[in-house]
Amino acid sequence: MEIKGSAAREAQRWSWGSVVSGMVGLLLLGVVAVQPATAGGATDAMKHTIDEVLTTIRDKELKQSGKAEERRQKLEQIVGDRFDYQEMSRRSLGAPWSTLSDKDKQEFVALFQTLLTNSYADKIESYSGEGVKYINERIENDYAEVRTKVLTGKVEIPLDYRLLNKGGDWRVYDVVVDGVSLVNNYRGQFSKILRSSSYADLVDQLRKKSDKIKAQ
Repeated sequence: MEIKGSAAREAQRWSWGSVVSGMVGLLLLGVVAVQPATAGGATDAMKHTIDEVLTTIRDKELKQSGKAEERRQKLEQIVGDRFDYQEMSRRSLGAPWSTLSDKDKQEFVALFQTLLTNSYADKIESYSGEGVKYINERIENDYAEVRTKVLTGKVEIPLDYRLLNKGGDWRVYDVVVDGVSLVNNYRGQFSKILRSSSYADLVDQLRKKSDKIKAQ
């Protein structure tokens, strides 16, 4: 059975989705493991991804002039290897997902991935030494939750990863920041648009939002 948290809070605005995505970037940069919990498979997987991110942003060669795009692409690849964007897209869209053609699903995943990566990319690029405290790990069948706290100054922000084991590989399908689920947040926004308009309008808004974030 899938691990579930408390009832999802009502989704609010697109901007909150960007805040959540930005916090994902902060966690991926968490380098100082303060009083870490005993590591398990899912926790080890997350630590491995964080170590890869850190190695990349500290790479002196990739810090050279003209290497910014190469470094960003490498970071996106590292994160993409851990995050299951298709699963996140399916859960965020909800029931309408099953009605889409394979082509439409691919398009939606690509747009949603762009929205998320553009939201957290700047946080990764502007890393300033935040730390992460690994609290614990829960595993139930093929599902896991890795609980952490991001340390920013004197503030500790709860940030939990929810992962799914696919063929022995732990993949992230949701991130919960201070009790707010990224997937639930976007699902609320998507459902609101679909109720008042159409799937085509949702895709158009996703495209515009991604372009806006990218231009910032």
